[in-house]
Amino acid sequence: MAENLTNKTLHFELVSPERVVLSEEAVMVVIPGKMGDLGIMAGHAPLSSSIRPGVVSVHLPSGIIQKIFVTDGFADVSGESCSLLAEEAIDINDINCIEIEETLKILNADLDTAKDDTIKFEKLRQQITIAQEKIFARTQFSSGSKVENPVEA
Repeated sequence: MAENLTNKTLHFELVSPERVVLSEEAVMVVIPGKMGDLGIMAGHAPLSSSIRPGVVSVHLPSGIIQKIFVTDGFADVSGESCSLLAEEAIDINDINCIEIEETLKILNADLDTAKDDTIKFEKLRQQITIAQEKIFARTQFSSGSKVENPVEA
C-alpha cells in the first residue's frame, strides 16, 4: 500500500513574511507541530496546527528531501495541499552556527540583567530557545539528501 501512496503528491507551500520560500509538489511533508511532528501526505484529513521552532522536511518525488528551519507559525492542511506560514524560514545549510553562538552569548548576558522584567525575560528565553534549535538543526540534519524511498526514510 505504501507504494501507491508514493505515486500521489500534494502541493506544499512555505511562506515567510518576506517571500514564498518554497512551492513544490511533495510526496510527504513533516512539520514540527506544537504538539508533535506531523507527517502529511496526499489525502490527509484536513487540519490546522500551530508550529514550533524546528525542521520541516519536504520529501520530493525525485527522492530529494529539502530541510528548512522554521520558527513559530501556522500549518493548514487539506487533502491535496499543505500551506505553512512561518515567522522565519531558512535552509538549514544557511544556518551559521558560529554567528548564532555569538548571539547566544549576548542573549544569555541580557537574560541575567532582565530577571526583574518578566516580559523581557520571557522574550529573551524564547530567542535563546530558537537559537539553540537552529544550532541543533544545523548539526543534526543536512539539506538535499538523496534517499531511495522518501516515504520510508
